[in-house]
Amino acid sequence: MAEVVIVQDESEAGDLIAGSILSLIEGRPDAVLGLATGSTPLPVYRALARRVAQEQLDVSRVRGFALDEYVGLPAGHPESYRSVIMREVVEPLGLTPSRIHVPNGDLATIQTASDEYEDAIIAAGGVDLQILGIGRSGHIGFNEPGSSFASLTRVKTLTESTRADNARFFDSPDDVPMHCITQGLGTILRARHLVLLAFGSAKAHAVAAAVEGPVTASQPGSAIQLHPHVTVVIDEAAASELTNTAYYRHVWANKPAWQGL
Repeated sequence: MAEVVIVQDESEAGDLIAGSILSLIEGRPDAVLGLATGSTPLPVYRALARRVAQEQLDVSRVRGFALDEYVGLPAGHPESYRSVIMREVVEPLGLTPSRIHVPNGDLATIQTASDEYEDAIIAAGGVDLQILGIGRSGHIGFNEPGSSFASLTRVKTLTESTRADNARFFDSPDDVPMHCITQGLGTILRARHLVLLAFGSAKAHAVAAAVEGPVTASQPGSAIQLHPHVTVVIDEAAASELTNTAYYRHVWANKPAWQGL
């Protein structure tokens, strides 16, 4: 069973996960982080940047792998996930850019990009802590409903609902790419610790399906039930469709401090 932590707001979630990441880096200066994009993980990155600055922590050896990238966006496009990761994570935290990897969405090399990304993750020794969001359809990364739990990094066609959700970042809905390259569910499940974040009532159904529903490819988020170390951090609204909230609160309130997240 995943550990479910229900917090008051996004700020509390950011502080909680940032503290766990700091502990990881202090114990392993070359820790490997799995980096999600979008609005959901921003409170974590902001809290982490603040704590790194306050504690003057050396993060120059930290490595990172992004979950996904659009296919076919021009190099340097402000909404490419490479640009987003650099703008929202690398620069605020002071990470070393060459140690942060993003799938290569260049059409000229797309046929080999998936295998190359898998090889790079393996060569790094795997991901220590993977940050995840979840879409309204239950997708994690760009693994839409129907994705195999054994899937590895690959090119996928985005659903129209996902393109519509992401259209707010572009000048026009037509500008949202049709394809992406994403870590597969099998790739994600190899990370040693999964941290899934969700906020707001729009995510409540997907959270309930992921945590308490049947394990099914129709709900890609339910793959987290197959992992031995998962932390789900959600606000009250995102928790509103869960059945076992009283138990989750009881477990968190009585968790030994030495266990960490």
